[in-house]
Amino acid sequence: MSDSLAFLGWSGGKVLVGHGPFLDVAEPPSSGAAFYRNEFGLGDPKPWRVPAEWQLVEPAEAMEALGSSDMPLISWETLEATLFAGVFQEITTSIRWGIFEKTVPVVVERGRMEGGGGAAFARRALATAPPLVPYGFLDPSGGFAGMSPEHLLRLDGRTLRTMALAGTARAEEREVLAVDEKEIREHEFVAQALVSKLGDLGRLERGAREVLDLGPIVHFHTPIEVALDRDESIDSLIRRLHPTPALGPLPRTHETMSRLQTWRDRLGAPPEFGAPFGAVVDGVARVLVAIRGLWWQGDELKLPAGCGVIEASRLVNEWRELRLKREAVKARFGL
Repeated sequence: MSDSLAFLGWSGGKVLVGHGPFLDVAEPPSSGAAFYRNEFGLGDPKPWRVPAEWQLVEPAEAMEALGSSDMPLISWETLEATLFAGVFQEITTSIRWGIFEKTVPVVVERGRMEGGGGAAFARRALATAPPLVPYGFLDPSGGFAGMSPEHLLRLDGRTLRTMALAGTARAEEREVLAVDEKEIREHEFVAQALVSKLGDLGRLERGAREVLDLGPIVHFHTPIEVALDRDESIDSLIRRLHPTPALGPLPRTHETMSRLQTWRDRLGAPPEFGAPFGAVVDGVARVLVAIRGLWWQGDELKLPAGCGVIEASRLVNEWRELRLKREAVKARFGL
């Protein structure tokens, strides 16, 4: 690749593709297209990336725009539980002290790539099917690509849609998940927090909790829709919603966000993992939570995964869930 490229799954089975160079701006343009890229703490004052060219195309055309690249050979490092166990202990202590009800540490599996390139990961992401949505941002030195099941928001006029996505199990444990009190409680933390954040914006409708099938794993899923009383900016809605308790702390305060960021840094989480990534096309916005992906720089590859820790959580179970999520990502990318 000679320049940067961004892509995001769009409605109607299309993919929004933007070609660089990108212009970084503080607000999205009133017409045309721009991508939203930020880090988990939303610290970028100019998070909107306006492409030099953009198109809404079929996935096959988006793959062609990436050029040819072989899938790299990857040597994965052994992931030890020691560092995560220390963070888990600090979190459970904070929960007992009443600082948190829930928070989401991130573990990172690392590898070294030989041959091939990141464009091959992007093509695998683009080959995905709903309910997963492909996303990515690549430049000649690095990038990220993924297939996210989680929308932070979809905004069309005054109709806002979001979702609670939390509670995880293997596909063969679907029936057990439906009655698992710990997973239900974790999911309800997320759903109720979203309802609380959005209830003052307009008429809110919360759908029924269902099980979302993602192949090897399943999640609890609750759709939420708001008929907004007035026009709301995309940026203000992103800041209101991010991070949901599916990826962030509950309650969300300066102290709890700071502690979570410290744990993320210690565990080596990519800054953009779990952050909003999205786009706007002629005023219509679609913003994902950047999960279920790969991050790379040079020949270094990172595969992050998070787990929701509440009072009822147990270390061995959370470590198993983290492995389950990473294995699902590897399977999707054919690794």
